[in-house]
Amino acid sequence: MESSQIPSWCRKWLICAGIYNLLWGAFVIIAPNALFAFAGMEPMRYPQIWQCVGMIVGVYGIGYLIASSDSRRHWPIVLVGLVGKFLGPIGFAMELDKGTFPPMFALTTITNDLIWWIPFSMILYDAAKNNRIMNTTTTMSIKDAFEKLKDQHHVSMRLLNEQTPILVVLTRHSGCTFCKEMLKDLRDQQSKVRNEGLHIVVVTMSEDAKNTMLAKDFELTSASWISDPDRIAYRALELSRGRFMQLFGPKVILRGLIATLRGSFAGKLDGDGFQMPGAFIVHNNNVIRAFRAQSASDQPDYNQLMCELPT
Repeated sequence: MESSQIPSWCRKWLICAGIYNLLWGAFVIIAPNALFAFAGMEPMRYPQIWQCVGMIVGVYGIGYLIASSDSRRHWPIVLVGLVGKFLGPIGFAMELDKGTFPPMFALTTITNDLIWWIPFSMILYDAAKNNRIMNTTTTMSIKDAFEKLKDQHHVSMRLLNEQTPILVVLTRHSGCTFCKEMLKDLRDQQSKVRNEGLHIVVVTMSEDAKNTMLAKDFELTSASWISDPDRIAYRALELSRGRFMQLFGPKVILRGLIATLRGSFAGKLDGDGFQMPGAFIVHNNNVIRAFRAQSASDQPDYNQLMCELPT
């Protein structure tokens, strides 16, 4: 079953957004004090700062034009733009309450932010609903999937989990803010995991070279790292791809902002951005404990997973 064709309105809205941003950015760079004069405000003391804002807005315009070629593939650009368009009015409202900006300046917020909320949200909804990676093979059993996947030492997951119980952590894409939090927590808990007699196995959709970097960055070099770009283990362990609210809901956006403030910055999309994460304790190809995230921001509780494990 092929995915449906991308609606033409997605492309048209993104082209309009791109052109608008380029024009607005160019206007601000050429005449940095014009909007302040229009709103009855004093000219900026350092107009170069406002010109930098115009440059940033213009760069966003280039991003929207790129996204217009395939909004389902380039949905992260739209998501970043929408987050900015939510935060802009919030910041303006706070400054308006303080008396920093006059009400007339709100016109900029309307054209820059508010009018794009609905179309950008609809574009993301279309991406979440329709941009599905087609699975050409049926889901394997856990034993067959684990036999196929090998870690950085060329040891199969089947052999690993038959030798000892394993804690399998399956991430989303490597640039995911929430997955960085997941790996940080796993780093902090790894001594306790080992004391429980478990071996850590981290499954990603990244290449082996990227996994090697992640292992060093998160101090998890003693773990087994599995490259699974075809999502074999994800399907065998029944981890689904996310729906719109699971990926872009208010809870996810808020948690993303908090995670970013804590230093877990979003990175390059590497893998299937719609894949949901999870964590499992597996032994002899049987799932003993399971955590399947219900939203992209959900984090596994490793202590709960390990609580009163059967001997």
